[in-house]
Amino acid sequence: MSIATATLAPLAAVGHGFLSPTGVEIAFVLVGLATFGAALVTVTTKQLVHAALWLVVALGGIAVEYLLLTAEFIAWVQVLIYLGSVVVLLLFGLMLTKAPIGRSPDADSGNRWVALGVAGLAGATLVWVVVDAFRATWIDLDGPAQGSTKVTGEILFQHWVLPFEALSVLLLAALIGAIVLSRCNTAAEEAADAAARTGKGQR
Repeated sequence: MSIATATLAPLAAVGHGFLSPTGVEIAFVLVGLATFGAALVTVTTKQLVHAALWLVVALGGIAVEYLLLTAEFIAWVQVLIYLGSVVVLLLFGLMLTKAPIGRSPDADSGNRWVALGVAGLAGATLVWVVVDAFRATWIDLDGPAQGSTKVTGEILFQHWVLPFEALSVLLLAALIGAIVLSRCNTAAEEAADAAARTGKGQR
């Protein structure tokens, strides 16, 4: 008993469990809850502009989570690409397509339960795939940090070049589509323009 006690004592003094979390772990959980709340408001609000702004909060929370995981490069990429590009693209799309600024009844299609089921199934599938893929993976703590610029650049430009370029093309297509939709006049607008041109011609 004395040998076992002497062996376990240093381990108990060094390590900590779920009942004694560190400050970083507590901050991680709190930021995660705030991010989840912002994401929930994003998909439930009926105001499109508010949804885009809450999306900014959710994506910013994810960037903070990366910082807490000491993945600074991924955190700044999250801020630059998603907050600085994707959300701005969404806001430009809302403005160019003359989307309603206030509450929009069209934002609710009546398929909330179907959407919730699909989201839950997709989330469970993603968790299962990640757990199954990294179940036996060990991280070399003595090697370079997993979120460093060197490791991320090597992985991105060796294994994820095609998805990265496909995403850029998708964003470009979305921007072009928003511009095209903003230049298309409805039948009422065309009739009003034709009446205005006819009135000017008669004068």
